[in-house]
Amino acid sequence: MSITVNQPSGAAPDASASAAPKPSAKPPRRARQGRTANAVMSKTAVNGVLILVTLYMMLPLAWLLIAATKDMGGLFGGDGFAFEGFHLADNVKAVSNESDGIYWRWYLNSLLYAGVGAALGSFFSVLAGYAFDKFDFPGKEKLFGGVLLGVLVPTTAVALPLYLLASKVGVVNTFWAVFIPVIVNPFGVYLARVFSSGYIPGEVLEAARMDGAGEIRTFFSVAMPMMMPGFVTIFLFQFTAIWNNFFLPLVMLSDQKLYPVSLGLYSWNTNAHAFPEFYPLVITGSLMAVVPLVVAFVSLQRHWRSGLSAGSVK
Repeated sequence: MSITVNQPSGAAPDASASAAPKPSAKPPRRARQGRTANAVMSKTAVNGVLILVTLYMMLPLAWLLIAATKDMGGLFGGDGFAFEGFHLADNVKAVSNESDGIYWRWYLNSLLYAGVGAALGSFFSVLAGYAFDKFDFPGKEKLFGGVLLGVLVPTTAVALPLYLLASKVGVVNTFWAVFIPVIVNPFGVYLARVFSSGYIPGEVLEAARMDGAGEIRTFFSVAMPMMMPGFVTIFLFQFTAIWNNFFLPLVMLSDQKLYPVSLGLYSWNTNAHAFPEFYPLVITGSLMAVVPLVVAFVSLQRHWRSGLSAGSVK
């Protein structure tokens, strides 16, 4: 039996039967304005911090560039950030003539220490990082832990032990006393393992082995070209570290002809306390010492910028 309830005509419809109001498609204008203001403030704050950091890093370089154009009178008597005459050519000539051009001997020493040392050190780091990533051998992780421990130890802490070891071997005050230690780079080994993991798929190596390539040929023909951005990145890090290296040459060397440019400028700066005419030489020499670093980073930026993102996307 069905029962039908007829609603009286003219009665108001049931409120519960009416459809619920749909939510508004757009948030209220005040909420949208608040989010926009917060985004603008966040962007402004980030840009402001970046500008401050840039100024903090560029102001010393700007002062160095301006100061290198001054003579001794302008250096001590004028505004530090104002061009007062242009004596850069005279200052460069004075640097070149001081002590029969020993500055260029220091420059060449730094290029040998940093250029050849960074190239060899980066190559050895890539070899070690590739081996740690692609091969299994007893004690692998423990040995890699020792490499990471070497990253944590500052270079100044090992300078004295290195001097004692070099003294036992008999290479103190020689080119090798500085060159051999700088080609060892634990941080480069760590980076190389990360690069190897991010750049070299195992399937590519297996395909090369199936084609009959040995391990050495596989590394040089397949792995090394794929790791070239990582190699350049490690090279730039190590080149900068060796070029700015100061404490190790200070401990190892006593012959000025073996000094790198960093230690040579330090010796000039020490003399400047008694002979103020050395101050323009130190400043101009410091500006000239920055040039190889700028050239290296600008010429290799395409490789190291891609290398810094290794492993970020799998």
